[in-house]
Amino acid sequence: MENCDLRFEIAHIGINCADEAEAESVAKLFCKLFGFEMKVGNSSIFAGESIEVMKTKFLGQNGHIAIRTNDVEKAVEKLKVDGFEVNMDTAKLDATGKIKSVYLYDEIGGFAIHLLAAK
Repeated sequence: MENCDLRFEIAHIGINCADEAEAESVAKLFCKLFGFEMKVGNSSIFAGESIEVMKTKFLGQNGHIAIRTNDVEKAVEKLKVDGFEVNMDTAKLDATGKIKSVYLYDEIGGFAIHLLAAK
């Protein structure tokens, strides 16, 4: 399967913070800089749709990069064939039992990588 068939694209960048106060401060700064709307969630705060600021340290030394694809399960198989390991312990499933997100084991540049199903 070709990468173009999977339609890989950056969904968002996740930034790890020490706590909720730091996450709020970082998110507010992005919102102030670029006019993004802030959306507070249980474990993170989004600044716009593309910057997720984590309220606690999560996977990845610095954070994570979410890569959207039109078929997470096919993408997992493609990555395995290409020699990349997927951490199935991190998989989240949708209501039909299909994988909607999953992390790779390896980091790139201090960032964990996770696949995310297209909306």
